[in-house]
Amino acid sequence: MNAPRTRVQRRPVHGVLLLDKPLGLSSNNALQRCKWLLRAEKAGHTGTLDPLATGVLPLCFGAATKFSQLQLDADKTYEATVKLGVKTSTGDAEGEVIAERPVTGITLERLAEVARQFTGPLRQVPPMHSALKKDGKALYEYARAGEEVEREPRDVVIHAIELAAQPGTQDTLRLVAKVSKGTYIRTLGEDIGEALGCGAHLTSLRRIATGQYDIGQCVTLETLEGMGEEERLGCLLPVDSLLPDHSRVRLDAENAGRFLSGLRRRGQWPDNEHVAVYGVEPRALLGTAHAKGGELIPGRLLSPPEVQQILESKL
Repeated sequence: MNAPRTRVQRRPVHGVLLLDKPLGLSSNNALQRCKWLLRAEKAGHTGTLDPLATGVLPLCFGAATKFSQLQLDADKTYEATVKLGVKTSTGDAEGEVIAERPVTGITLERLAEVARQFTGPLRQVPPMHSALKKDGKALYEYARAGEEVEREPRDVVIHAIELAAQPGTQDTLRLVAKVSKGTYIRTLGEDIGEALGCGAHLTSLRRIATGQYDIGQCVTLETLEGMGEEERLGCLLPVDSLLPDHSRVRLDAENAGRFLSGLRRRGQWPDNEHVAVYGVEPRALLGTAHAKGGELIPGRLLSPPEVQQILESKL
């Protein structure tokens, strides 16, 4: 007979864990494993990485989940390996080969020209093998059923792109791109292959930065699993690490209490769309706001218990 499973005693945990997501694991599975390791009551991630992609996956716990949308909207930087001359049904190594063409004329000048062609605002058609929904159903579900559905092009921005041949190869490129939210790197790789006249697909994909966070700040799941409980908590970044571009405003105890109740505060604050509001204590984040006409107008607010729990933690 199997021994009964030990029930995990959950607790309030507040902060951001930067995980270097491993290959082959879904973003949600990675989140659930980290949530279990931290015994956290509440958790969420900030946008999915495909199971075949690795790299920066910010995981938000407790009060940090209230500001996770900021990371969903942030620019991302990816590093990918692009195999030229072979097109697949999925745009990556998982799919079936659907076309093969010779690879010729790949010079430094040609790569620089193509990089310029794909820098700036673009309209991109989402791939069929994606989690984007149409009529309440993910596109990859249609694709698995052998159905092709019409997709509307989306406006994206490629802020910067680098293309270079992998040393010792004639048909493999290293692609590094900083892009706006909603950009599909598989589609970008395929489009670059078409521009080079040979087709292409991705053989690897790694997210190396998202917003203000980069891969050097991340911890692996294996390392996290080998830590003690206090060490794991020590890997968390504070909740307000999600608010690097917010101006800081500090309120006295009376005004802090009213602000947490959702009341506007009158003062001499200059107009500002992005304000992080604190109480008397330096770490007492109360929430976000915007200032208009001298008023401080509450946005996303923490609860009084959350504020107290953050003050009592070591973050």
